[in-house]
This record gives sequence, C-alpha cells and structure tokens, in this order.
Amino acid sequence: MLGRLMPREGKFFDLFNAHAERIVEGSRELASMIGTFSELEAHAQRIDAAERAADKVTHETIALLHKTFITPFDREQIHQLITTMDDILDLTQDVAESVLLYDLRKITPETKQLADICHMSCERVAAVVGLLNNVKRADAIMRVCEEIDRLESDADRVMPSALSKLFREESDLKQVMKLRVIYDLLESITDRCEDVANVIEGLVLENS
Repeated sequence: MLGRLMPREGKFFDLFNAHAERIVEGSRELASMIGTFSELEAHAQRIDAAERAADKVTHETIALLHKTFITPFDREQIHQLITTMDDILDLTQDVAESVLLYDLRKITPETKQLADICHMSCERVAAVVGLLNNVKRADAIMRVCEEIDRLESDADRVMPSALSKLFREESDLKQVMKLRVIYDLLESITDRCEDVANVIEGLVLENS
C-alpha cells in the first residue's frame, strides 16, 4: 500500500529517450557512412561519440536504479531494457570500426540495404521508447514493436541472397571474408532492436 502512495521516479523515461536519441544518431551516421562510402573516419568518430554519450546514459540509469525506491517498472526489466539498447550502439560501433580496420575498398548494394534497415529499426526503437511513459497506449506500442519485428525479418531475408551473390560474384577471398563479417554485424543490429521490442512488449503486458 505504501509503495502505491510513493511518487514514481519519472527520470527513467528521460534517460530512455536520451539513449534512444543516441541510437538513432549512430545508426544515421552508419547508414550515411556505408551509403556514401566517403569520409569514413569522420563518420566513425561521430558514431564513437554517440556510443560514449549513450554509455554515460546507461551508467546513469543503472546508478538511478540502485538508489530509487519506487521504479516505474520491475528493476530487472529496466536493467534489461537499457543494456539491450546499449548493445545496439555497441554493434553499430563495431560495424564502423570493422569497415576501417578491414580497409574495405568497395561496398555492395546489399550492405547499403542492410544499413538502411538498421537505421529504420533504430528509428522505431526510439519511437516505441518514447511511448513508454504511458503503457496504457498498449496498441500503439505493440504496433511499433511489430514494425521492428518486420524489419528484422526483412534483414533475415536479405542475408541469404546477399551471401549467395557475394560467394558467386566476388573472386577476392579476403573481400568475401570482410563483407561476411559486416553483413553479420548489421543483421545483429536488427536482432538487438527486436530484443528491445520484446522487452517492451513484456513491460506492456505486465503493466497495462
């Protein structure tokens, strides 16, 4: 009874949104980096900056979690949400670093397609996180989660054809190996976006 009378800590929603903004920022830079395939180091530096800013938000969220008596959701769910969101930017950073580390000289249309899907997925993550302060809007939240799921399925469909084309048409084995890693990392970004959607779906079902 006392718990219900205590004010709930609303700063968590501000932190979720701040982190989501960095996710979109990083994915936008990655899509531009791969789409234009120019100024690679500048794009990578901006992605690094977004990842560092998001890390600070993650640490602040976890610190707040330890000192807040009444939380808007279950503590484990909050921890799972913010750390899964952080995974998205970590993978985004991994892609950018791999492009530079492997010294890629060319990119495929499928790489661009996957990067665009990642960016769209990240935009949906930000959209659904922005709805979390009112879980009574369950229908709207679930619709965005379904969009994230569809985009993850789109990436899954791109992968087999992308790999098949790569193995058929690319004669440079090193290039094949490099692009295979990039493909896998990009697909993993959409997987983590889907993980965020799954966490949020669970929050809605338990709290709406």
